Amino acid sequence: MRLRTLSCLLLLAITFDAAASNLYTVINQLRAGEGNCAVAQRLPPLKPQAALERVARDLARGDQLQQSLNAAGYRVTRSRALSIRGDGVGAHAAGMLAKQGSCQELQNAAMTEVGVYLDARQVWIVLAAPFAPSVGASGQAAGQRILDLINQARATPRYCGTTAFNAARPVRWNDSLAEASRLHADDMARYNYFSHSGRDGSNPWDRIERAGYRWRSTGENIAAGQRNAEEAVAGWIKSPGHCANLMDPGFTEMGAAVAVNSRSEMGMYWAQEFGTPR
Repeated sequence: MRLRTLSCLLLLAITFDAAASNLYTVINQLRAGEGNCAVAQRLPPLKPQAALERVARDLARGDQLQQSLNAAGYRVTRSRALSIRGDGVGAHAAGMLAKQGSCQELQNAAMTEVGVYLDARQVWIVLAAPFAPSVGASGQAAGQRILDLINQARATPRYCGTTAFNAARPVRWNDSLAEASRLHADDMARYNYFSHSGRDGSNPWDRIERAGYRWRSTGENIAAGQRNAEEAVAGWIKSPGHCANLMDPGFTEMGAAVAVNSRSEMGMYWAQEFGTPR
């Protein structure tokens, strides 16, 4: 009797595995515009992801989406979960999915990976775009964009917190300040921290001196998590201390850099050094 029970369970597991495999095919067919789903553009197929299968299983057990993603160690830019419930749904999930108006969700171009879980009474589908930070430009281009945005900001009088600043003259690019910025941004990204103090205890002025910059005055802005130069500068403008740095009329030069590390907490780290040479 026990052997027969185990055989039935094994057969059931094989049946659900085959149904899940078929469901991946159906999902990508619907994504491509087949069946009842019309498509406006050709989309790449969603890639099955084992971590998302675990997330889908956890959702079937009553967990929350973000909690399940965290438990699976899967970092997302965005995610979405779909479910179908009812007796015997596992055997008919493919057909039911096409009838439930899920086309828009499956054809979300931002989603690139998928995981499914199904049993006799429920089906869960998790769609996701994995966390993959990208600056979208070369380091030199990102630095130049920071310079342009800073000089645009300096051209307009503004309040930084409660302190009023007049418009200031533009700053110019300095390679030594850029190198100090690059090294600090790289270090924060590689070792997953966010601080004006370096891991070696260095301060901003220590780092620009190492880069060969002889300074009379200096200041540093850092940011983390922002996806582009526009977001980084906008954040600095909203922060009274960082805003005061970028509006300081005493600074005449600057350098900036961004570093990317998908395994770090924030993904993207920005550093900007201001200076006035001796």
